[in-house]
Amino acid sequence: MSTKTVLITGTSSGIGLATAVAAARAGWHVIATMRDTAKAGALLAAAEEAAVTVDVRTLDVTDPASVETCLAGLDRLDALVNNAGAGHVGTLEQESVEDVRAVMEVNFFGVLHVTKAALPLLRASKGRLLTVTSVGGVIGQPFNEAYCAAKFAVEGFMESLAPVAATTGVSVGVIEPGAVASEFVANVGLPDDALEQAGPYAPALSAYLDRTRGAFANAQTAQDVAARIVDQLTADRPAFRLLTSDAARAFAATKLTDLDGSAVQALTTAWVAG
Repeated sequence: MSTKTVLITGTSSGIGLATAVAAARAGWHVIATMRDTAKAGALLAAAEEAAVTVDVRTLDVTDPASVETCLAGLDRLDALVNNAGAGHVGTLEQESVEDVRAVMEVNFFGVLHVTKAALPLLRASKGRLLTVTSVGGVIGQPFNEAYCAAKFAVEGFMESLAPVAATTGVSVGVIEPGAVASEFVANVGLPDDALEQAGPYAPALSAYLDRTRGAFANAQTAQDVAARIVDQLTADRPAFRLLTSDAARAFAATKLTDLDGSAVQALTTAWVAG
């Protein structure tokens, strides 16, 4: 059997980097993409330490031309892991609609650009499409309005796409981590003087930041999340929804009783079963 190929977005750090290495160790041919390949040093060092190789390529999920160029060079694709994303902390009164739109471009439309380009290849291989979302795609969180809106949109899109894609042999699922110890936390775009600039929201923002620091002090590792993603890549019957830790499951359980998505999938699959 020939080696299967997986394309992973956002692999310069965090979950993406760990998933690229873990998938390569599991025997996958890994196309590890990132917006700026000059930042591939950490990934290449981790791959060398693990005694594996990864195929690093440029892909900016917000640039349709970049996506087309990257995907056009592939003869076969067995799996796609949409991981690229950006954190964002803020509240609407104190930011522009353009700020919110930028968050949506990376975290929602970026996923759509790559997914649309990959679907013909995934249909041909009867492959698997996994998208890293967040428990923030299940429960809206203070000062995460734009980020959670984007993740809610991704969740709804993929939940709706899954039964349609399944009629062509493509398996669709979402990965929902909770707090993860990675550089993602440091890249939420919050300025050093955020509290001073928060005005009437300063007390609430201070409390939120205190709570968040505590949550990430006990965060799941990126390597642990990556292991769960690789499990989903190879599972015979993967669940639509995978919550990656006990903490994530406990948090999401406040809203979800259908934790693996099977009830919704059974319902909507019947709509297209013919």
